[in-house]
Amino acid sequence: MDCYIFLSFILGIPLLWPCHKAAENYKTEKVKQPVGSHLRVKRGWVWNHFFVPEEMNTTRHLIGRLRSDLDNGNNSFQYKLLGAGAGNIFDIDDNTGDIYANQKLDREEQSLYILRAQVIDTTTGRAVEPESEFVIRVLDINDNEPKFLDEPYEAMVPEMSPEGTFVIQVTASDADDPASGNNARLLYSLLQGQAYFSVEPTTGIIRVSSKMDRELQDEYWIIIQAKDMIGQHGALSGTASVLIKLSDINDNKPIFKDSFYRLTVSESAPAGKTIGKITAYDNDIGENAEMDYLIEDDDSQTFDIITDNETQEGIVTLKKEVDFEQQSHYSIRAKVRNRHVEEDLRNYHVEASSTFIKVQVEDVDEPPVFLFPYYVFQVFEGNPNGSFIGIVSAIDLDQRKSPIRYSITRSKVFSVHDNGTVINTDQLDREISAWYNLSVTATERDNVQQISSVPVYVQVLDINDHAPEFSQYYETYVCENAEYGQDLYFSCWL
Repeated sequence: MDCYIFLSFILGIPLLWPCHKAAENYKTEKVKQPVGSHLRVKRGWVWNHFFVPEEMNTTRHLIGRLRSDLDNGNNSFQYKLLGAGAGNIFDIDDNTGDIYANQKLDREEQSLYILRAQVIDTTTGRAVEPESEFVIRVLDINDNEPKFLDEPYEAMVPEMSPEGTFVIQVTASDADDPASGNNARLLYSLLQGQAYFSVEPTTGIIRVSSKMDRELQDEYWIIIQAKDMIGQHGALSGTASVLIKLSDINDNKPIFKDSFYRLTVSESAPAGKTIGKITAYDNDIGENAEMDYLIEDDDSQTFDIITDNETQEGIVTLKKEVDFEQQSHYSIRAKVRNRHVEEDLRNYHVEASSTFIKVQVEDVDEPPVFLFPYYVFQVFEGNPNGSFIGIVSAIDLDQRKSPIRYSITRSKVFSVHDNGTVINTDQLDREISAWYNLSVTATERDNVQQISSVPVYVQVLDINDHAPEFSQYYETYVCENAEYGQDLYFSCWL
């Protein structure tokens, strides 16, 4: 049986096609045949395995020979090729059975072709072999570079992650035949980003190789390369970019922008009024940058600080009213701390940041203040006009200490001097009025708009200025025979 040795050179690598025993051999048992029959008792196809390298540059190259074992070389047999690809991609020498490829083949488009062969006896026009299928396989060459189908990649890893932390796995694919040597065996490496990341050569898993601080740099672009043929000489390669973002951890404590703040508040301000803002900054972001403000030492508990959740500012408010005349300034210490601190990050937050706030109370021109909320005076009736009743007193607590002018509203019986002395201007008779309810007004001379009033109660005391009087006229009778000591009314009836 004839064998064919086919030698080809692909990319400088010699490829030797060994001779193979017949891959398919159709046979029949002996049977009785009619007299004069030309059909043979034993028959069979003989051919080599057929392989053709892809991307062969020649326009027509021999693949192998297909023949019948009855062919004695006298040119009486004719070979035919049938099936998809016969006559255009492949053809056959009618006399010899040699099969040729007429064009370049691409294994990635089609890796095998299934054809049918037939042999005809040209003297009789009959088939001397049954029609049979055979396969032509296209052999792979390393003509496809690795490709990253899912790029660009993006991944996120927490800042300050320890060395070896998993980041992402990238995967390249190679269209070459994985069963053909190392054509599709890939090795991964980093072309950019080696200082911070590493890649496992066979898996494409990217890991952290050094700790990174998001506050210094929050994202990294790295370039990863995949090489086929496990990186050997002549290997093809492909690259992909990976954007790695660092997620924030709460590794920064808030710090006040200023170590000292000056605020002012009017003594007329109501409780709850905002008097100013203080600001701290935190290099973290999101929830990790949320903070709480509080007053550390305020014995009077006069002020409060609340956090503006939108701006993360500290809003200083008045917790209770202040009085300039009692205290003109306050010194308080405020501090700020993270709202959310995980247990394993408490080493970053050993101490809260603090600042000092000086609050100056602004004086407001207030009305005069009487020394007592009300006054009660007593005076005997019958005193002459201009008699002393009592003294009311009001003062201006403001810094300028304005003089005070007094007046009594709607009274014809009393009046008041500028020094606050109340006198009567008419005779007082207890039997006519025992009590008088007055209202004394104090007005600042420097600002007549500043007025205050105080109630004054005057009690008129009794003196013995009236003789006794019977409440009615009495008339009675006495009998002429009445005796000494006898009741007048009953004497006449005895």
